[in-house]
Amino acid sequence: MSYLVYNTPFVPSGLRKLLFLHWPLIFLLIAVASAGFLMLYSVAGGSMLPWARPQIERFALGFILMIGIAMVPIWFWRNMAAVAYVGSLLLLVAVEFVGVEQKGAQRWIDLGPMNLQPSEIAKITLVMLLAAYYDWLPLKKTSHPFWVLVPLFFIMLPVFLVLRQPDLGTSLLLVMGGGTMMFLAGVHWAYFGTVVAAGIGTIVAVFQSRGTPWQLLKDYQYRRIDTFLDPSNDPLGTGYHITQAKIALGSGGATGRGFMQGTQSRLNFLPEKHTDFIFTTLAEEFGFVGASTLLVLYALIVLFCLVTAMTNKDRFSSLLTAGIAMTFFLFFAVNMSMVMGLAPVVGVPLPLVSYGGSAMLVLMIAFGLVQSAHVHKPR
Repeated sequence: MSYLVYNTPFVPSGLRKLLFLHWPLIFLLIAVASAGFLMLYSVAGGSMLPWARPQIERFALGFILMIGIAMVPIWFWRNMAAVAYVGSLLLLVAVEFVGVEQKGAQRWIDLGPMNLQPSEIAKITLVMLLAAYYDWLPLKKTSHPFWVLVPLFFIMLPVFLVLRQPDLGTSLLLVMGGGTMMFLAGVHWAYFGTVVAAGIGTIVAVFQSRGTPWQLLKDYQYRRIDTFLDPSNDPLGTGYHITQAKIALGSGGATGRGFMQGTQSRLNFLPEKHTDFIFTTLAEEFGFVGASTLLVLYALIVLFCLVTAMTNKDRFSSLLTAGIAMTFFLFFAVNMSMVMGLAPVVGVPLPLVSYGGSAMLVLMIAFGLVQSAHVHKPR
């Protein structure tokens, strides 16, 4: 039936494209974003301001952008990949000179109605560039040492600029996202094995050097590691965030305390309750059932994107879709691990749920690219 509709000459081209949008994916995005609106309303004490209403407005704008991007042929976005990447680098450089400083970090550019965070844009433009690069590169050259160094250069440029802000969390996401793209493109596993072995060796050396004349880290950095491994060492200092987050997670139980009944967020014990730690608010109010439901929605978004990528015969579209899917996975996996104490607190928002204009708009633009690849795939 869909084949007949798509090829009927009486149906306008724009309408045909709308019919071929990945509608299940769209409904999942709306469901996850709606959970975010609900939580932002709750943490504000039952008010649409200051967080829920602006978030809804940004999602609406992002939704329009997503549909608009989906209508544009995917070859156009392939040709724009390098331009988008260079543009994001220029914005990261601009942060150095005109950036807004908040909480000791200079990561934003003031645009009036909202602050733009260029590092969020870099996460997606890097995926676009690497997808275009590996679409251009012959498969037999994928694992050649020289052609492996080129994407590493592309990855390290934005990483260097983001580290200067400083923003360790986003830097790690850029490295992991870029590495994932190289893996998806078919770079030989030996390169990744070497990196993993070097990483393990570095970690061992860091711990072995403690208290020796050749100590690799400062004492305060070791204390931060101690706090991550056991937050009770400094429950009112560096361990405060994760201690309060664990209390919120545990107090939710199976079904939660109820909507707007979470004591950790309502009494302001929970830090950054509307951004990085919003997942703990959801878990406290809706319990294991609510947290698991959100995780299932996230998993379905990733699954649908990966299925679309695997069924797309265009290499650029396939790599782009899979890369965005895995980048999205890294977003929520790192955030959830962070608030549960499984990873250090590095300031990564929960996608589509945490309050933030740049992250919301960039993600919707990314899913617009996914939709464009889906709509214009060879049939």
